This record gives sequence, C-alpha cells and structure tokens, in this order.
Amino acid sequence: MIIKRLLAFTIIAFFCCCSCIAQDLAGIWRGSLIQDSGGCFPVYNIEMQVNFANNNLQGKSYDFYDTERLVQLSFSGKFNPLSKRIVIIENKVIRYNIPADCIPCIKTYMLQYDSSNHEEVLKGEFKGYAMDTKTPCPSGKIILRRAAIPVFKNEIDQSEELAEIQETLQLKPRKKELEKDLIFHTPTIKIQLYDNAELDGDTVTVLLNNRLLLYKKMLTDKALTLEINAFPDIDYELIMYADNLGRVPPNTAVMEITAGKQRYEVHMTSTLEKSAVVRFRYQKD
Repeated sequence: MIIKRLLAFTIIAFFCCCSCIAQDLAGIWRGSLIQDSGGCFPVYNIEMQVNFANNNLQGKSYDFYDTERLVQLSFSGKFNPLSKRIVIIENKVIRYNIPADCIPCIKTYMLQYDSSNHEEVLKGEFKGYAMDTKTPCPSGKIILRRAAIPVFKNEIDQSEELAEIQETLQLKPRKKELEKDLIFHTPTIKIQLYDNAELDGDTVTVLLNNRLLLYKKMLTDKALTLEINAFPDIDYELIMYADNLGRVPPNTAVMEITAGKQRYEVHMTSTLEKSAVVRFRYQKD
C-alpha cells in the first residue's frame, strides 16, 4: 500500500513539474488580425519579433497589408506560466506607411498560449486607441503561429540620436579581424568595454550588425555598457572601429561579455587599417 501511494505521488509530482516547465516564447510569431467593422483593413497580417526572459516579453510588431503598407510598433508584455496567458501592450509607433485616411492603432493583446496540436499558437483578442486622437479604434481577434523566418529584417534597437548620426555617418572601409566567435544559451547579453592597461585616450565607435550603438566614446577604466536582447538563430557581428590610436598605438580594449552563467573576456585590437570583431549567436538549449 505504501509503495502504491509513493508511486501515485511520484506520478502526480512528475506531471505537475512537467506542466510548470517554462515556455520560451522568444522568436518570430506571425498571423492575422481580424478587426471589427470600422477598421481600415478588416483583415490584415501581423508579425511579432519577441525577446523573452523571466516571463517578460519585449520586441517589435509589424501590422501589414503587404511589405510596403505597414505599421511598426514597439511592445512589452507579461506571460503567466500557470495559466499560459499573455498580455502584450504596444508602447509606441516607430514608423508607418498606410493610406492617408487610416490612423495607426496602438493595441493591447490578451492572448492564450496553446501547443496541444503539435503546433505553437497564440490566440485571443485585442483593443486599442488611435495614435493621434486617443479615441478607441475597432477591437478584434488575433491568431499567431511560430514562424522560422521573419518577413521583416530583425533590427537592432537604437536611440533616436544615434539613428540621426548614422544617417550621415561615413566610416572608412577597413579589414575585419575576428577576435572571438561565441554561442550563447540565453537571449540577454551584457557587453562591457574598458581600456586595456594604460588609459591613453583611445576612442571607439561600435556597431552591431551595422547598426550604430556607440559613437566616438572614450575608453576608460569605467565600462561602456551595452545590453542586447538577441533573437534565436540570428548571426550577430559586433565591430569596434578605432576613431584614433590614442597616445600609445594601437587602439586596445578589454570586452567583458556576460550571458546568464556564461562569461567571456575578449581582448580587442583595432587600428586605422583593421577593426576588431566579435561574432555571436543565441541558440536555445
């Protein structure tokens, strides 16, 4: 009898633990929005590019009729692992190209995660308000399925100031020298740059996938810090471009990289002829 009870308890505990295994929602989700009457497009497409850590979501969404007519927004959200419910709130409109008589709708999504039919699906409802007038826009239903390849190129987050600088920035072509090639198993990556040894006035410009993240920053004993939310199975290339050689050539730095329990220290050397490069990729376990 005791053995049977122990066996029953073990089976129950096993299934309880299995039901609590955390879902990893990171990646590309694509589907359709069906809007109630009064909307600009009664049915249109949506792609969400999701970063996911500690049950928090953030990323970019694309409401699109085709690749030319679209609204790009940023969002954040929360996942409840017990109920498998998700709330996603769009924060702001990044860019849009839609007919003049249409107004972007900033939405809140109430979603349910389901994988019962051997397919990952998010479905639910949304409501929102017009970007300019703050008046309610037509609500509706949404369904998303996990996708392998994005319709829209994954973009690195960048401040408005750096985006303006990059519009006119012309860096001289230089040879790339690979310092390290890394695989991470968590999407949240912290990069810190310090001057190597003597503080001699080195300044650097840093790009990630050709997106400007640091511009003419001096290397000191205090870290220049970048925090990156990586998407799975996308190759990232970080370039350290030397703006000068300091008082003691070449331009050298120590790069400390932390991703969960993974930690690396990379010595970077850039000159006026070559730029130090670190490549990395986030792979799910």
